[in-house]
Amino acid sequence: MDAPEDLPVAGTVVLLRDTDAGPETLLMRRPDRGSFAGAWVFPGGAVEASDRAPGGTEQEDARRAAAREAFEEVGVVIDDLTVLSCWTPPAEAPKRFRTWFFLATSLDDDVRPSAAEVADVAWVRPADALARHGAGEWSLFPPTWMTLHGLLGFARAADAITTAEVAFYRTRIDGSAFRWDGLALETRTLPWTLAAEQPS
Repeated sequence: MDAPEDLPVAGTVVLLRDTDAGPETLLMRRPDRGSFAGAWVFPGGAVEASDRAPGGTEQEDARRAAAREAFEEVGVVIDDLTVLSCWTPPAEAPKRFRTWFFLATSLDDDVRPSAAEVADVAWVRPADALARHGAGEWSLFPPTWMTLHGLLGFARAADAITTAEVAFYRTRIDGSAFRWDGLALETRTLPWTLAAEQPS
């Protein structure tokens, strides 16, 4: 894998809870302005000065940022995060952050969304979120879509967390497709017009 670019860093939490119908994840809809306007995303945001510790690593800083943002955006306290993936956006993206995704279980299902940062929230099964995107009801960006797709088939949240292997995605745009050449992963091509289908 190429050396990482010198980019700002962010952290994102894929929050899971168990239900009788299988695990659900918490998604929030961004306001119709700013970054990811109108899209459904996982809680998260950029690393701030308070997230950095002397001698700490980028991943550790992102972990603290992810936990802080989850509390600020949806009022959920998280104390144990498992790294899932790291995403580098395409060169064409107007704002670029290298974003670490973490899995966690909810200690508190009482979600308290920030009115300034969150237009709506939903606990939803990954398959249902993907179906809503495929039907044009929800807008999902590629990292969210791919993460949800990777959560399909798990019977319990703990299964997803204990089997997680860190994946690195460097996103490239190839015509109408997003392409990822990931560490120890096949090259995946996802035509965004076919976002409800399984990537090849």
